[in-house]
Amino acid sequence: MSEEIRIYVADLAAYNNGKLHGVWIDATLEPEEIQEQVNTMLAACPEGFAEEWAIHDYEGFGGYSISEYEAFESVHKIACFVEEYPVLGAKLLINFGGDLEDATKAAEEGYAGEYESMADYAEDITEQTTQIPENLAYYIDYESMGRDMELNGDIFTIQTAHDEVHIFYNH
Repeated sequence: MSEEIRIYVADLAAYNNGKLHGVWIDATLEPEEIQEQVNTMLAACPEGFAEEWAIHDYEGFGGYSISEYEAFESVHKIACFVEEYPVLGAKLLINFGGDLEDATKAAEEGYAGEYESMADYAEDITEQTTQIPENLAYYIDYESMGRDMELNGDIFTIQTAHDEVHIFYNH
């Protein structure tokens, strides 16, 4: 992912008075560094005094939604996860309802690989575990096997392109 992972933090005193005043901040910075930049922005408030802020925009999170009042520690952890897993990070977070611990566990321990289809995955693991006679191989429905593995809860998938399916174990 070439897009910078960042948040736009707005000064609410200025915003509530019809003025745009805020700062784009690299979300992978340590929470304390993010807070320092917010404090500097608030100190320069065009309304004289400001202490309230909100995240009004964000970029580079790959479709994962950041809350307006997300804690900077949480923003930092999410940004670092998305940076570490640029293709799958946001999709894993979405899949696990924002649970960073479960998303990390899936990325680190449950990743089975990338395949063109579920059928390719089913065929691959079948060939790894079973010696199938060539004259019987044509009768195996790998597409149904892959679909059944997902429906049974053995695996879950994240599709990132037409012919790009990432397989994860569900254990």
